[in-house]
Amino acid sequence: MGTDAVDVAVVGSGPNGLAAAVTMARAGLSVRVYEAAATPGGGARTAELTLPGHLHDVCSAVHPMALTSPFFTAFGLRERLEFGIPEISYAHVLSGGRAALAYQELERTAEGLGVDGPAWQRLVGPLVARLDAVVESALSPIVSVPKHPVAMAQLGLAVLASTRSLSAGFRTEKAAALLAGASAHAIQPVSSFGGRSAGVLLSALAHGSGGWPLPIGGSRAIVGALLADLEAHGGEVVTDARIRSLRELPPARAVLLDVTPRALLGMTGDVLPARYRRALERFRYGDAASKVDFVLDGPVPWANPEVARSGTVHLGGSAVEIDRAERLVAAGRHPERPYVLVAQPGVVDRGRAPAGHEVLWAYTHVPRGSQRDMTEVVTARIEEYAPGFRDRVVASAAITARGYESYDANYPGGDISSGTASFAQLLARPVLSPTPWRTPLSGVYLCSSSTSPGPGVHGMAGYGAARAALRDVFGVAEAPRLGPAGAPPPRSTGRANRPAAG
Repeated sequence: MGTDAVDVAVVGSGPNGLAAAVTMARAGLSVRVYEAAATPGGGARTAELTLPGHLHDVCSAVHPMALTSPFFTAFGLRERLEFGIPEISYAHVLSGGRAALAYQELERTAEGLGVDGPAWQRLVGPLVARLDAVVESALSPIVSVPKHPVAMAQLGLAVLASTRSLSAGFRTEKAAALLAGASAHAIQPVSSFGGRSAGVLLSALAHGSGGWPLPIGGSRAIVGALLADLEAHGGEVVTDARIRSLRELPPARAVLLDVTPRALLGMTGDVLPARYRRALERFRYGDAASKVDFVLDGPVPWANPEVARSGTVHLGGSAVEIDRAERLVAAGRHPERPYVLVAQPGVVDRGRAPAGHEVLWAYTHVPRGSQRDMTEVVTARIEEYAPGFRDRVVASAAITARGYESYDANYPGGDISSGTASFAQLLARPVLSPTPWRTPLSGVYLCSSSTSPGPGVHGMAGYGAARAALRDVFGVAEAPRLGPAGAPPPRSTGRANRPAAG
């Protein structure tokens, strides 16, 4: 483990930790990242989970914000990686071979929704029209001065309107289910604030220029691009280095922690002020994901062949059925007919599996801490909409909710959001502040998905924390250039010193 003094020490090498590290390195600072696992990546790793030569994304697979996040836009991720953008961003499968299809083209989607087409356009059309501003607003602390007030207002109005749309606003089952399937990504009842917010934003992103893209080669390609840039600007990553206390870090002028509030409490002992400690102790973790990866001897035999062209597929029935299933999970129960989210990488990336095989990524929601293997439940759910699916399974591998916690300490009980995305915890994540990444300890910042703006592979928590540290500690007000052609500015000067917590 590196012990020499550095300007910046980062704990955790998920997308947020690496976003923070890249930003600091681009400012000309010496940066060292400490990762507990044997490889960097956090929630964006890709591995051979089933059979050799078959690449499965361990956590996140489809990345709606990878091409629109302000951090990744500044970083030039689109120029650094090849992405596959499915013609159909996501599909929602219903009984009788019916399916609602969210094409990348908004007008085509509306046409397919029939009488509900105009209502769908009214709901998400204004967001699609100014999508960059909407995304930047959504990925900013709620209590900050809005940079794009019109876009923020439109997003707020869409969230309010979605309440009616999920109940009586749409006249057909298809449109309501299309919105509910996106809302369920929040791992909450779809009628909750977090569910409705996720639903309208993800639906709008489906119709943007980036759609719901998949990185060619798997999510690890995103991590690889961040690592390459970090190393090109003098940064380093130390793996197999679990940090349990800030005292284990080398002398550093700034420390950025891609960890949960629970982990921060453990790393700081009794040095945190009582008020801040209480805020961290009150932070609530949400329900969990349980995942199954499949190897198939051919494509999924969907009853509706159009679904085979979609990168993402939502299963779960009507909007009412999905909401009921998510409410059962919130009550600590395993639904008999759960919501299931499926990703089909082979639609755009044939290199994920050898010829003749397909890999399929699928997860469902379970109560936090569940140890139940959901392979049979997920298999049966897919079989319901794709008769013959079971016969195509060559191999599978399951990760329980408890297994996700073992895999990554940032997923307590299998909560892949690192904290429930309720209204209260989007407003104060983890504290109510325009700079929620700053801790009371001098030079110490929290930069995980437990901070603003919350879950998702967007790098914005790390970027926000790094920008705050640059201003507070190094007196750098202007963000460094992050694009592929950007050259780092002259190195900062000054003697490194251990943070107050150390």
